[in-house]
Amino acid sequence: MKRKGLLIVAIIMILAGGIIANQVQKDFGQVKVTDVRFPGKDGAMLSALLYVPRNATAETPAPGIQAIHGYINSRETQSGFAIEFARRGFVVLELDQMGHGYSAPPVGANGYGAIDGLAYLRGLDFVDKNKIGLEGHSMGGWASVIAAATRPDDYAAMVLEGSSTATKFSQKFVPIPGTPAFPRNLAVVFSTCDEFSMLMWEVPVGRDVIVSEPLKKVFGTTAAIEPGKIYGSIKEGTARVLYQPKTTHPGDHISVSAIGYAIEWFQKTLGEVKPLPASNQIWYWKEIATLISLIGCLLFIFAFGNLLLRTGFFRLLMSAPQNPKPATGAGWWIGALLMIIIPAITYFPLNGIGNLALKASWLFPQQVTNTLMFWLIVNMVITLILFLIWHMFNRRKGANAVSYGIADSGRATWKKIGLSAILAIIVIGVAYLSVVLIAGLFTVDYRFWIMQLKPMSWLQFKIGLRYLIPFLLFYLVFAVALHGQLRSAAGTFASRMIKAVVVTSLGYLVLLLLLYVPLFAGGPLGISDIRLILYGIVAIQVLPLFMIVTFISTYFFEKTGLIYPGAFMNALFLTWYIIASQATHFPLK
Repeated sequence: MKRKGLLIVAIIMILAGGIIANQVQKDFGQVKVTDVRFPGKDGAMLSALLYVPRNATAETPAPGIQAIHGYINSRETQSGFAIEFARRGFVVLELDQMGHGYSAPPVGANGYGAIDGLAYLRGLDFVDKNKIGLEGHSMGGWASVIAAATRPDDYAAMVLEGSSTATKFSQKFVPIPGTPAFPRNLAVVFSTCDEFSMLMWEVPVGRDVIVSEPLKKVFGTTAAIEPGKIYGSIKEGTARVLYQPKTTHPGDHISVSAIGYAIEWFQKTLGEVKPLPASNQIWYWKEIATLISLIGCLLFIFAFGNLLLRTGFFRLLMSAPQNPKPATGAGWWIGALLMIIIPAITYFPLNGIGNLALKASWLFPQQVTNTLMFWLIVNMVITLILFLIWHMFNRRKGANAVSYGIADSGRATWKKIGLSAILAIIVIGVAYLSVVLIAGLFTVDYRFWIMQLKPMSWLQFKIGLRYLIPFLLFYLVFAVALHGQLRSAAGTFASRMIKAVVVTSLGYLVLLLLLYVPLFAGGPLGISDIRLILYGIVAIQVLPLFMIVTFISTYFFEKTGLIYPGAFMNALFLTWYIIASQATHFPLK
């Protein structure tokens, strides 16, 4: 009953989170949220969530705003902005950039999709075509600038969140410099701890953007810019204002201040429809609700997997680890330190090499996924070599494939491998179907901040099959080292789980501290190479991901004595997580 109880709790969390998130997103019935698809000028399909408040009708058209996320995110990342704009009576088109989410690849095509998105928004009869705003975060800001330059008479105001008009660093992405007259009625929301301050405005730290020469040119001044002061004229379309919330580049998405500044600017430039103060915000309840669903989904994997193991079909898998011969004493500490240190110290160098060596192609079309895969595979090779060296000594103690969870002592290895694969497909498959159901019923997914579990498109599913084998190989070697070499024979089930998580995750925690302590202390991020700053932000997701996959691997190893159930589940889980949330760079169909 206790096991079934955990499953019931997980399902309740998934449903409750979906229902609450849906109601907050709709402003409790005041806003209609629709998943829309529409073709661009060349026939490429774009995806968006369309927020339509009740006040927006063909008879009483409302101002419209196109909200665009940044690189390697999706439309839902902008939901904090979209929810609050729509609550105030604005129609919002929350767009998936080209190559992101459910919009067709490749990345960057047709002005990142922003040009076609703006045309679609203007074509809605309940949108006031004279009052259209463009809001974009990071690369979504660049997309907004391109749309504004391409359709200069089709918008009235713009908010750049953690973004810029072109600089010498970003010119290859945005070949359109800002001037005192372009973009029209511009607000720059640039956080004091933004990691991309050099890329966006050529200053070493975000708080110094007030003295950025490119930004001063856009503002038409030679003096330091005063945050909050309006330069130029809203009536003439030359207004400029700088806001500086105290957060990071990805922190803009969950900042009451950053979202509030965007609300304030559009209310000033597009007019107030529903005069709610900018401080009156509810978006974070949706964020909490989808976090509850995300946690519920993770609990479901353990609860459902445990129940399946106790059925007749899978009962053969149930077994304690057999003939364990893990490292002990100084050997265990050396192995643990290597597992903590090596992935962390190779993270930036290998991602840098992978970014150059493994370019997006028809086979592996997601650039960031490629670089992460390269890092994981090289670490897999290093781990395997070190493990085999250790095994040369450990086999004298009687250690063998059974000791490491690779084989079964009862000569049922292949049968158990097959059962493990079936178990993983069912468990992760049903977890995946749950998010498909939640998305279909409530137009939300499982997420918190920049972490997201969402349904894959058919194209993403086919892409995922290509990455599955490399990820599986990594997790097989990962599990052998973690459970064959570094398993703790002492302690309780829970203590062994915790120790495993510390060993696999501590290095990433230290890495994040080395990156972000200098940033929060007033200096730049702890990595100076502009090309690798993105991977510093990606590392924020690496820490919780490695905690999750370690829990899955350890839990199912303890239940079965084999590495396969956990490795298969982790490969499926990671493939789903990464492929659905990453950008596709190669033009596939």
